[in-house]
Amino acid sequence: MAEAAQKPNAKTDADYILSVNNIEVVYSEVILVLRGLSLNVERGKITALLGANGAGKSTTLKAISGLLNTEDGEVSRGSIHFEGENIAGISPDKVVRKGVFQVMEGRGIVQDMTVLENLKLGAFTRKNFNMNDEIEKVFNFFPRLKERMVTGGAAGYLSGGEQQMLAIGRSLMANPKLILMDEPSMGLSPLLVKEVFGIIKRMNEELGISILLVEQNANMALNAADFGYIMENGKIVLDGTAEELKNNEDVKEFYLGGGGDERKSFKDIKSFKRRKRWL
Repeated sequence: MAEAAQKPNAKTDADYILSVNNIEVVYSEVILVLRGLSLNVERGKITALLGANGAGKSTTLKAISGLLNTEDGEVSRGSIHFEGENIAGISPDKVVRKGVFQVMEGRGIVQDMTVLENLKLGAFTRKNFNMNDEIEKVFNFFPRLKERMVTGGAAGYLSGGEQQMLAIGRSLMANPKLILMDEPSMGLSPLLVKEVFGIIKRMNEELGISILLVEQNANMALNAADFGYIMENGKIVLDGTAEELKNNEDVKEFYLGGGGDERKSFKDIKSFKRRKRWL
């Protein structure tokens, strides 16, 4: 009997730039945070990772970027494959050199440095490239940073939105294949959130950079993403295309505010958990 034909939309390992396979993460050798987590990031696409505070989203990004080592954490089980190579446990600078750059929650720029100095810092792992060309590429996406560079001054005096733009621009200086973004909307006004997410989408489309996006603003994240994962208590509880998740009744009720403009208030946490079909 002939083998069944592969489904037209079926993905293979080659389609994924990143594959996280059944990882467990432990802090201080005793605190289990991630419990058999698996996810994939498709090459050239935006993947959203959603969940409540404390679900383990930032820990997931740090496991990929190697930053767990700085916080007494480790991947105790499973593998993290980037372009087919297991990068679990290697140092952060080696992860950056392989093409993965994390934009930290809270921006993480160097406050006492200028805009230009911060951007140059993002390229510290690169050799044999034209610095001016790379800086102009950043300014193409963030013209406001060019204005601030001309006026001079420390980056700490930039507005919150400008600092977030600088953090993302610095990631571009590393010439990444995959950017890990942790809460890019944090502390920004709704207008700036819309602007930043528009730039993220444009970067993905024009440069082909794959993006794994951790975000509390589920509406904005799913509007930008191609695929998404819902995470709770250290594990993935639901996944699907962005459209599938936006149309899922549980996701609409508990993450998208019931489809309205305002998030619902869930005072009865037991009822909140009981009604989720995945729990």
